[in-house]
Order: sequence, then C-alpha cells, then structure tokens
Amino acid sequence: MNLKPRLLTTAILVAGLTFSTAQAATVTDSMPVTITIENACEISTAPTTLDFGTQGVLSANIDSLSTISVTCTTAAPYNIGLNGGASGNINARTMTDGTDFVGYQLYQESGRTTVWGDTVGSNTMASTGTGVEQYFSVYGRVAPQTTPPAGTYNDSVTVTVTY
Repeated sequence: MNLKPRLLTTAILVAGLTFSTAQAATVTDSMPVTITIENACEISTAPTTLDFGTQGVLSANIDSLSTISVTCTTAAPYNIGLNGGASGNINARTMTDGTDFVGYQLYQESGRTTVWGDTVGSNTMASTGTGVEQYFSVYGRVAPQTTPPAGTYNDSVTVTVTY
C-alpha cells in the first residue's frame, strides 16, 4: 500500500473543501438617510452702510441707498423690518452728534413714498424665500431742514427678519 498517493488525495480534498467554504458571499440592506428642513431665515451679509456723504447746507433732498441680503428656506414667507433707530420713531428717524441731529427717512422703494418700519402687516417688506440669497434696497433721504453745527452724525437701525 502506497501511502503517498493517499495523503496527496486527502490533501487535495481538504484543500478543495477549504477553498469552497472561502468563497465570497454578498448580503444587502438599505440605510435610511434623512434631514428635516424647517422654515428659517438669516441676514446673509451685514447691511451696507447708508452713507449720505459730506454735505454743507441741507437745502435740498439728499438721497442714498443701502442693501440688505436675506436667505430664507424656499417658499417660506417672511417680513423685513427696520426700526426707528435711536429715536425709536420710524416717522422721525435722526442721526445725532451729541445733542444735535439730522432728520432722515428710510423707504421701501425708489420713489421714496412708503416708509419702512417694523410692524409686520403694516410697514415691513414682505417676501417669500427662494432658498438662495435675495437682495433688498433701502432708499434713504435727508430732506431739507435747518442745518445743524458741523460734525459727524450717526444712527444705527436694527434690521429684523420675521418668518
């Protein structure tokens, strides 16, 4: 009896069984992926400065322009409001230098007839989100008035987006 062929045959059989059990198998399943989007808005970039420049006598209208950029969720309704600044009164906005002041006004359109305020449903700018940045112009005007002493006059208006 020859033991070598028998061992060789056994080795081949064992190797074959080992290789057959090492074959690759595949299973699949699905992985849920989710996100919840809620209505949201942000003031995308800080509003640009409304600068009326350097003036002398305030005997004629002085107009200026600023821009507000807002990004809101697509189809989300929202309103942009501008408060009365330091005066607290949207109908009597003032830039001050100490106790002296220069009156000015902010409007929603280039004709400068619709005062821009902060009461939703009354004097805010209404819009609907597009999911990308939207730009809104703020039209400013210093009307003719008694010219105060020379100086640098400032105010700060709060921009509010309600959605």
